[in-house]
Amino acid sequence: MHVPRDSYNIIGAGVFGASTALHLIRKYPRARIRLFDRQPFPSTLAASWDLNKVIRTDYAELRYMELAMEALKAWKSDPLFKEFYHEDGIFWISDTDLTGRIVENYKRLGVDEGYALLSIDEAKRAYKGVFEDADYTGVMEVLANKNSGWAEAEEVMEKTIQAAVDSGVEYVVADIVSLHIVDRSVCCGVRSSNGRCYGAEHTVLCTGAGTTKLLANTAPEWDELQVGNRLLAAAICTGQVKLNADDNRQLSNTPVCCQDVLPGRGGGLPPTSNQELKFWVDIPFRNTVKLDDGRMISSPKYKQQPSQAMKDELDSVKFAIYGEKGRHLTLESYRICWDAVTPDEDFIISPHPHCKELFIATAGSFHGWKFMPILGKYIVKMMESELEPELEKAWAWDREYTGEPADMWPRREMGDLV
Repeated sequence: MHVPRDSYNIIGAGVFGASTALHLIRKYPRARIRLFDRQPFPSTLAASWDLNKVIRTDYAELRYMELAMEALKAWKSDPLFKEFYHEDGIFWISDTDLTGRIVENYKRLGVDEGYALLSIDEAKRAYKGVFEDADYTGVMEVLANKNSGWAEAEEVMEKTIQAAVDSGVEYVVADIVSLHIVDRSVCCGVRSSNGRCYGAEHTVLCTGAGTTKLLANTAPEWDELQVGNRLLAAAICTGQVKLNADDNRQLSNTPVCCQDVLPGRGGGLPPTSNQELKFWVDIPFRNTVKLDDGRMISSPKYKQQPSQAMKDELDSVKFAIYGEKGRHLTLESYRICWDAVTPDEDFIISPHPHCKELFIATAGSFHGWKFMPILGKYIVKMMESELEPELEKAWAWDREYTGEPADMWPRREMGDLV
């Protein structure tokens, strides 16, 4: 296999892959950079392809708040992103201490404007009472933050990849099924389903929910290469409502709503310019399958249609946000969205410790999309051993997991939702 100098294979054209390609070509304009995906861009199979996505800086973890604030500056100022960002705010209903921890972090970072903790009575009156009938069971205060919003996801993905291609990145439509590794030592390329090989000096896996299967296909007998319990392919369900003119007027100029109260845990975004309203369920599931070698993994079912149970859960989210005011809103289209999730919900942005020139940049854990403008910057820093020590430790391939897995670690099977 021919391996060109200064060459990169980036596998997966979702948010991690697209951002990596753009930052790499901007830093190394003469390098040969190929971005692979099974579909022309923007890939509809990627978790990052969607109607819209939440852009927020609200984090209980200080490092992610700092990163999100860095990304938000780009959303507001970078010509590539700013036309697709809508700062409509966020309305966070939580029956835990989450909102208080978020506010404490803002204070630690010197952010003292644009947000407030509202009493339940104040929350019910906010935004002309649109959330008056929401589920506030067990909630003490609601976070209202004007400094957050949402972005047009499909348009952002297309523009980002197009910018990378215009700068010299080669976009390759191919189903990459395995890596080419020499002597269990160095990754020097990838193989597609039609048998074609693509050599490169460096390989970056931005393969999300497909990471486990790709490494298993490459060398099933090589345990040190495998994902193990580092991540799982997980899915959530989203749904959309087409609003009539009256509902669109009533719900326009409202914020993103994040609803943490079970059973309606999920959220909703404001109407788009096409009068579409999106909801999502924040209770993930997995799809466990048995590989030929007997190994059990979670593997995406991309063409699966949502079951009635999934649709019912979306209705529960809709009701938990709008109550009786949203009873008549009918969900008309659905999507099962797959991502890779780690037990601690930290990303994996790391060299593979057992294979030279193989880099892993994945596991958005359902909160990675908002970092689109800056993810590639940190992935390139990782590849060049320049990542900040705190992030290097948090995002390492081999890191210790302590305690119970976080909320977005899937605890139920797709097949049980019928």
